[in-house]
Amino acid sequence: MVNYSFSLLAFEYFLLILVRISAFVSVAPFFGTQNTPGRLKVGLSFCISLLLFQVVPKESLGYTGIVGYSIIVLKEGITGLLIGFAANICNSIILLAGNLMDMNIGFSMATEYNPQMRTQASVSANLYSYLVLLLLVVTNMHHYILRAVADSYQLIPVNGQMFQWDYLLQGMVTYMIDSFVIAFRIILPVFACIMILNCILGIMAKVSPQMNMFAVGMQLKVLLGLVVMLITIDLFVNVSDFIFDEMKKIMVYMIKGMYSS
Repeated sequence: MVNYSFSLLAFEYFLLILVRISAFVSVAPFFGTQNTPGRLKVGLSFCISLLLFQVVPKESLGYTGIVGYSIIVLKEGITGLLIGFAANICNSIILLAGNLMDMNIGFSMATEYNPQMRTQASVSANLYSYLVLLLLVVTNMHHYILRAVADSYQLIPVNGQMFQWDYLLQGMVTYMIDSFVIAFRIILPVFACIMILNCILGIMAKVSPQMNMFAVGMQLKVLLGLVVMLITIDLFVNVSDFIFDEMKKIMVYMIKGMYSS
């Protein structure tokens, strides 16, 4: 006859670990895409939580009543969401760069649903988004972000969050600034070529006013934009490395903002 022992403290710890991991999986790149089945996300979160439950040190939670436990659940959920949100900067940068690029080329009206960010995005933004997702898998960055949330228990144990608002604010400001800076660097070749083309079309409109420069310019912008994208596609590997380094920096900011050094 087999006897099973049940510990309420162990079950409480497992639920709190599951909350943090589930919140992370729901927003992290590669893991939290919309086209990933929900049962797969739940199963992955459960398996990861079960593995971490064996190694996470279990101490007294020190709460009183259901309200105290609910506050701990809320803090664990916020911790997982912030770590996953920091890792999701790679998608934000690429979508912003693609949308800005298509505004210059003329593809901004052609939008389609992006399952990673759960929003409408332009054609170039979706193309670059899938390329970054492919490079993220090839370079094992999805392993890195998964290790980051697992290693966060060494610095931020269960119910051990000490929110440092200076670090969190600095991380959010860095997130927004770097998103625009890196996105503009990505589209800089296309932007420069389109700007030169606009200057040429403006001169031609003054020299030959009888020509319809609007109709000619639309076709030339599309053609030139596609040619520049084809020429610079080899540089996308270096761009992805820069984006992944930025993602690591933002994750460090977020984790530092939730523990007392």
